[in-house]
Amino acid sequence: MLPALRIVIHMGGLHRLFPFWLAGVVALVLWFQGVLILAVLYGVVAQWVLEYLIHRFIYHREPPRDQGLFNRLYRSHIGHHEFPQDEEFFTGDDHWFPLRVAAGSFVLHLLALWPLVGIEQAALLSWVALFVGSASAFAFYEYCHTLAHLNVPKGWFGQRVTRSHAAHHYQDHQATYHVTFGMGWIDRLFGTAHDPAKARERFDRRSMMSIGMDPDDLRLVTARKAYGKTEQPRHMTRS
Repeated sequence: MLPALRIVIHMGGLHRLFPFWLAGVVALVLWFQGVLILAVLYGVVAQWVLEYLIHRFIYHREPPRDQGLFNRLYRSHIGHHEFPQDEEFFTGDDHWFPLRVAAGSFVLHLLALWPLVGIEQAALLSWVALFVGSASAFAFYEYCHTLAHLNVPKGWFGQRVTRSHAAHHYQDHQATYHVTFGMGWIDRLFGTAHDPAKARERFDRRSMMSIGMDPDDLRLVTARKAYGKTEQPRHMTRS
């Protein structure tokens, strides 16, 4: 567990969220009211849903034809599939992305709640929900994801997280989009839970680690070189 924590505490996205999380905790204590507990819970669930949607519809979207756009997607996710043990690919290189998402969500929630409860209460509810609830859930997601990819001794919790996420990486990249422990319900809700029969039907050893792309695709070759990956991904090695 500690090796995963050592990596997580150095993640740039979490560093940028931390001051806003701390301000939210202070606000929660200073102006505590029962409804803020519901706000935190709402923020946690909202982050779970967002985690699924971003992973499925942004990171696993149709790969762009434009090499520049493709390189960005490669750095944010495809490279992680090709080199799943490389810590440099555990997260994308845009460390401001989590804060931008949280800030945009805050503005939207503020505008929605303002006519109902007034601007001060709307700001308090939105801040606590997103910068305490959602940010905490996001940090837990990063921990679960990191733990799943580290080759370290794991207890019951680590083994459960690893087995679930490994199914996405090594058996069927079109299923099991959730990463956070205990969130399998959302894949079942949206029809993307791991199905062994479907996984066997869709499985292609050569393209599995490149999320269905031909591993010799020029876009992939170019992106690997752009990010210093001169060695071949494991799935491209032929006996």
